[in-house]
Amino acid sequence: MLPLVLASTSIYRKQLLERLGLPFDCIAPINVDEEALNLPPEQLVMALARQKAESVAGTLGDAIVIGSDQVGVLDGQILTKPHTSEKAESQLMAMAGREHQLLTGVYVLNTKSGQFRQHLDCHRLTLRTLSAAEISDYVAREQPLDCAGSYKIEGLGISLMERIDGSDFTAIVGLPL
Repeated sequence: MLPLVLASTSIYRKQLLERLGLPFDCIAPINVDEEALNLPPEQLVMALARQKAESVAGTLGDAIVIGSDQVGVLDGQILTKPHTSEKAESQLMAMAGREHQLLTGVYVLNTKSGQFRQHLDCHRLTLRTLSAAEISDYVAREQPLDCAGSYKIEGLGISLMERIDGSDFTAIVGLPL
C-alpha cells in the first residue's frame, strides 16, 4: 500500500483524517498563495486543492497525496479566512440571518500512476439572526480566525446555525470523508 500524505497545515483536516485510523503523514503545501488566483469560487477551491496536493507530491516518492481547500460564499463574494477578530465579526454580521455556501474541494493524487480524483462538496448554511454582542462573544470564545466563514462548525459554531443543507458534515469541517 502506498503511503498516505495530507498536504495541509490545517489541524482540523488532520484531526478528521486521524478518525479513520489510517497511518499518514501531514506535510505543509509549498508556495500555494490562497489569494493569488482570480477564479469563480467553485474553480478556485478546486485549483487550490490541486495546487496543495501537487506542491507536496513533487517532494515525495510514490504516495497517495490529499489536498483540500475550502471557501465560503455570500452573495457571490468569497469569504476568506478572517485572520482578525474584527474581520471575523464583520463576516458573521453580514451572514447573520442569511444563507451562504461553503465549498470544499478535494484533490487526491497517486504519484506512482499519475491518476487523480477530485471532488467538490457544497453545503448551504443559514445563520440565525445574531446580535453584535452574540457575535463578539462567539469570536472571543472560539477564535475562528483561521476558518473560512469565521466559524468552527465542530465547536460552538454549530450554535450559530439555523439550517444546514448538505450530505457530509465532515466537509464543513474541512475534509469530506
